[in-house]
Amino acid sequence: MMALADLPAPARVRKPGAPRRGAPPPGWTRWAKPLVLAAGLAPLARLVYGVFWNPDLLGANPAETIEHVTGDWCLQFLLITLAVTPLRRLSGWNWPIKFRRMLGLFAFFYGVVHLLAYVGFDMLFDPAAIGKDIWKRPFVTVGFSALLLMTPLAVTSTKGWVRRLGGPAWARLHRLVYAIAALGVLHYWWLVKRDITWPVAYAAMLAALLGWRLWARGRRQKAQAARFGEARS
Repeated sequence: MMALADLPAPARVRKPGAPRRGAPPPGWTRWAKPLVLAAGLAPLARLVYGVFWNPDLLGANPAETIEHVTGDWCLQFLLITLAVTPLRRLSGWNWPIKFRRMLGLFAFFYGVVHLLAYVGFDMLFDPAAIGKDIWKRPFVTVGFSALLLMTPLAVTSTKGWVRRLGGPAWARLHRLVYAIAALGVLHYWWLVKRDITWPVAYAAMLAALLGWRLWARGRRQKAQAARFGEARS
């Protein structure tokens, strides 16, 4: 005779409108998004505080510190943005997707501040010197190209642009983020020259994120091929 403990548990039926197990409470984005916004602006706030109230915070070369910090955060936000899809697929959580656009825009924002710092501090807003530097120094060329490619992604990041371009075309355009991230890592690698610890770390993170995407794509293709074979048999 089967014991009661061996009987299968009755299936749980989720009520319509009820949150999924492990999902955040309804309306949570109203307070979560401002927190993410504040966290994303914290590095800039620290730099502003150092410029106006605590210069020692920026070290012996404040201009260089500002350039490096903004460049680092641009690349870090790029990698965090690329990590959203793997996190979503591996965890089963859908909520990270709500922050992907904001994270991507933070990457663009810090990239623009990084460029302005370079143009202002290093080039003194001299167009001729800027053009010559972009042409002659490969790491500047690569970094400028990355930011140039980021611009259409930032502009078309809204739902309105998804409708205008159509989902497939929009998705193809935004695959540029993979090349942008690679250019960002290369820009950093060529910039530091000697101590490449952080560029190597960023390159490893990017390789892992892109490698996961290739693995997931191969897995989907195998599943589709298996379903097609079953349908034909």
